[in-house]
Amino acid sequence: MTDDLTRDDLVRTLFGAAAFQMLNAGHELGLFRLLAERPELTAGDIAGALGVAPRSADILLLGTTALRLTVFDNGRYRNARLIDAMFADDSWEILGDLITFEDRIVYPAQADFVESLRQNRNVGLRRFPGEGTDLYHRLAEDPALEELFYRCMRSWSRLSNPVLLGKADLTGVTHVLDVGGGDGVNAIALAQRYPHVRFTVLDLPGAVEIAREKIDHSGLSDRISVCAADMFRDAFPRGHDCVLFANQLLIWSAEQNRTLLGKAWQALPAGGKVLIFSAMADSPEGPLYAALDNAYFATLPAENSTIYRWDEYEKWLVDTGFREVRHLPGDTWTPHAVISAIR
Repeated sequence: MTDDLTRDDLVRTLFGAAAFQMLNAGHELGLFRLLAERPELTAGDIAGALGVAPRSADILLLGTTALRLTVFDNGRYRNARLIDAMFADDSWEILGDLITFEDRIVYPAQADFVESLRQNRNVGLRRFPGEGTDLYHRLAEDPALEELFYRCMRSWSRLSNPVLLGKADLTGVTHVLDVGGGDGVNAIALAQRYPHVRFTVLDLPGAVEIAREKIDHSGLSDRISVCAADMFRDAFPRGHDCVLFANQLLIWSAEQNRTLLGKAWQALPAGGKVLIFSAMADSPEGPLYAALDNAYFATLPAENSTIYRWDEYEKWLVDTGFREVRHLPGDTWTPHAVISAIR
């Protein structure tokens, strides 16, 4: 990576939080949806349609246009082509949930980022009431926030699921244990892709209750079951020939991940498969997505959360005794990959 920082780069970084606020306000106030439905509006048209004062509309439009989220041409505004394309293919709903997640969950905790680095733990957790030492146990004490969290997690999974579906080979697998499977979004997607495979979603009680509803709604309750358990305190159920850790191991410390992989080893039969699906770093230089997303993992989910490099996962698997380790990177704008190994 070359040393080519410009002053414009520095401005974008210095005012990064403000840039997000422009995106969030455009989403919350309905600017982008308005322009998707009625492009080529004047600032006055937009102020009236959004129900805000002209000054407020001018501030918002200056911000979104400078960020290239909107385009100003001949006195009128429209969305950037990418945003209109997201409305057209229904992916804006996913991005809307991601924006809400950053606004409601991530940003409050990131006020403690520096202190989290000083103390080497998730100091931002103090922004959420409760006694648990990780975000997931605290969310269980606030059902409304827990529902919001898992709804947004579902959208994060929908964003990255093409990599999971494209790279996770379940040929010959009969029953997958989805450890930390949340609301079942990954199990449901994989079950639709592999109609002869059964799945068990293992997670905390609040999460599996949400998963049960999603599974019933998908019509897959005959092939997807749930198991309420603590992945660290409780033994993994037997009878599975594949263990899936989807967006899970980046939450925990290296020692905890070794423990979870050891539990997968114990639960699997000879020849069974383990799959790790996650955002992963490539090197000390990036990618940028992984580098910036790490601010969330440093401040909030659990004491030692981090986005690991893919070669760290490989080492843990080999040390545990797994063989035929394969790294299968995705080809989307997110740095997700699948690592598979055989017991």
